[in-house]
Amino acid sequence: MKAPQNYNFILFLSFDFDGESAEVMRKEDPITISRGRYGSRVGIHKVISVLERYNIRTTFFTPGWIVEHYPEIIKTLVRKGHEIALHGYLHERLDKIERLEDEEHIFKLGENAILRITGTKPLGFRAPYWRWSRNTLSLLLSRGYLYDSSLMDSDDPYVIKHDERKLVVLPVDWRLDDWPYLELYRTLTPKELLSMWLEELEYARSRKGFVSITLHPQCIGRGARIKILEELITVAIKMKAWIPKGIDIARYVLGIAQEDSILIREL
Repeated sequence: MKAPQNYNFILFLSFDFDGESAEVMRKEDPITISRGRYGSRVGIHKVISVLERYNIRTTFFTPGWIVEHYPEIIKTLVRKGHEIALHGYLHERLDKIERLEDEEHIFKLGENAILRITGTKPLGFRAPYWRWSRNTLSLLLSRGYLYDSSLMDSDDPYVIKHDERKLVVLPVDWRLDDWPYLELYRTLTPKELLSMWLEELEYARSRKGFVSITLHPQCIGRGARIKILEELITVAIKMKAWIPKGIDIARYVLGIAQEDSILIREL
């Protein structure tokens, strides 16, 4: 898959706006919950400020619980042109949910929360923890989602087709996520992580392709780390990257898939 004309590559710079949802779901202690809450009270505002400074409109994958508890932030994101996509309801591990009706209930809760605050149903989805159950794909197809950003089996987006229904896959990778390196294992400094990501941008440019980088406001927005977000965006703009919302990439992929059947995979 090639980037649109006038661009050298596609950068899907998206945010998992988890806030404290995962910690609340796991019934953690107050201090652990407060670390997640940093993202909802401080980190998200730093991220919004940087994106506005560089005129970037992108996607925030958000649990329904966060939408319900921070409606004014969600309204601000929408007003500034960002996309609110679904990220579960309380950051559940879907692979631990066996019954279809239980997972469907999670989808309904999250969708209804987003619909109430934004006025529109989400068309994009990212599984919390990047974990699907055996039922997730069928739910995405049956519930009218346009794209998913959870799978890791490709460098470039592609389309899953089943019974005339189509789902665009915007692939991801743990290497391109801030959480493992800066929070979970803390194996890299922010500058080391930025250096690795810039190499990935250069690789994407060399093939006029696609790269997805996933960030969390409670991680990238903490302290001076926000500076590497600015540096990443600055370099990407200089490299003539297209930095759109997930929904815009998905529509672009569907458009070119009509002419390039190699992008379509039958289920």
